[in-house]
Amino acid sequence: MPSASPHPQVVDPANRTRLAWTRTAIAFAAIGGAMLKLSPVAGLVVLVLSLPIWAAAPRSRGTGVATSSPRRLLVVTGTVVIVALAALAVATFGHSPDSLGQLLRAR
Repeated sequence: MPSASPHPQVVDPANRTRLAWTRTAIAFAAIGGAMLKLSPVAGLVVLVLSLPIWAAAPRSRGTGVATSSPRRLLVVTGTVVIVALAALAVATFGHSPDSLGQLLRAR
């Protein structure tokens, strides 16, 4: 009789990787949606960037092994570069609050 472990091991790394990509895309969408209130342009950029992140999630083709293609790797690389450039632009040109109280104060 197999023991019921409270932390079962995931034996399918392809599925685990796909779930991680999906979780990242959902996080980007949630953060983008939250950003829409204070900065609609930045929020929309982050929200739109969640789509290529979700599209970059490896898909298995019934074999249990995730497939990678040069096109998919190009999408991943392009997405990472776009996100990095967007973060750099926001950090460089974005308005920063004068104090922590101003940051936390609801508008």
